[in-house]
Formats: sequence, structure tokens, C-alpha cells
Amino acid sequence: MSQRSRGADHGEGGRRPLLIGGITPFSTVDWPGRLACVAFLAGCPWRCPYCQNHLLRSFDAATQTDEDLLAFLERRRGLLDGVVLSGGEPLAQAASVDVAARVHEMGFDVGLHTCGGYPERLGQILPHVDWVGLDIKAPWDAYERVTRVPETDEPVRRSLQLVLDAGVAMEARTTWHPTLLSPADIAAIAHDLAARGVRTWAVQAYRHVGTTGELPNETVYPSDVPEGLAELFETFEFRRA
Repeated sequence: MSQRSRGADHGEGGRRPLLIGGITPFSTVDWPGRLACVAFLAGCPWRCPYCQNHLLRSFDAATQTDEDLLAFLERRRGLLDGVVLSGGEPLAQAASVDVAARVHEMGFDVGLHTCGGYPERLGQILPHVDWVGLDIKAPWDAYERVTRVPETDEPVRRSLQLVLDAGVAMEARTTWHPTLLSPADIAAIAHDLAARGVRTWAVQAYRHVGTTGELPNETVYPSDVPEGLAELFETFEFRRA
């Protein structure tokens, strides 16, 4: 069974534990403006060469479960604004939906980092989510260049529309390595997102540390962003390497 199939099926046909590769107790950067803990879920079907969490691609990378997360949160009531489900790809596991609901019931807000590859599951979890960080990896016709998996653009388009229709606070963000995306690609992404009604977009400069090393150790700078793109959004941020 392929990694993609395993991710789609994991947790179906009975309650299974949420597989977590690690928990960061406190973070101020994973959910802008909020103090949150971050649960890094195991499993991802894509092979983006700039990924800094590539060790979490396999479900076998899990060292903890949702019971560890919930026990930790019991001790952090009143100390955290919320919980971010990150990864890996959190929606590769069906159990993420149930756990998001349980975290909400405990009184914590829930943030979600997602690549958008599982729109059906995204629709299920959105009622339990207060903020979404959605990766937009490339212009739609160039998605495979980054994900290394065919036909990955269509589910992301659906996921983006689901979040917009739900009215959930969101940030679209694009990681930029100069050999994967050109300034023209960045401009195409910006204009498409703005036309769809996205109001917050962040461009993240490639960081070589923590990756597999398959890309050249090169990055981009604020001056590389084509002129006029920031004005398309209510909030635009360039995140340095």
C-alpha cells in the first residue's frame, strides 16, 4: 500500500490513536499572535524537498499519542491560548478530527497547519478549528515540481475554497526556494490568491538547516519579491531564513 493510501486510510474502520512525533510545549511562531503548544503529527504523503520535518513522513516516526497530548493539556489549562496540529500532515490521520474536537471541548482554541491534500477530512475538522495555516506550494500547474507527487494541485484548490467558505481565520503561506519557484511563479501565486479572496499571505524564505540537503543552500530576500504583491493583501509578511 502506498504512503498516500496509508495516510488516507489510517484511522478508518475504528478508533485508532493519533500518532504524534513530538510536542513543543510553548510556541509564539506557529500561530501568529498566540501562545500555543504544537503537536507534530506523523505521516505525510508528499515529498517536498525543502521540508524541515521530513523525518515525520512515516507513521513509524511517532513516539507519542493523543493521550499524551491530552494529559499534557490538562496540566496547561489557563497557560496556553491554544493547540496547533502540525506535522507531517495532520490530516493524513483520521483521528485528527476527533482529537481536535476533544481539545476544543477542553477549552483550548485549535490551530491547524495543513498542505491541503485531504479536503474531505479538512471539511470534517473545520468546525473544531479556529485558525488554519494553509501551504500554497506553487502555481497550480507547477505543483508536482514541489510535492514530487502527481495531481496534488486539485485537492489544495478544494481545501482553499473550503476554508474561505467556512470563514475560518487563515494564513496562506508559500515557501520559496529559487530553484523551485521563480519571481514570476511568486507573482502568479499572489494574484491567484488575492482573486480568490485570501487576505493574509506569508512568503517564507528557504532554510537549509534541517532539510534532506537535496536542494542547493540558496535562499531569497525581501528585494526578490516582485513589486506590488504585498499591496494585494490586508496582511503580507516576508519571513527571513
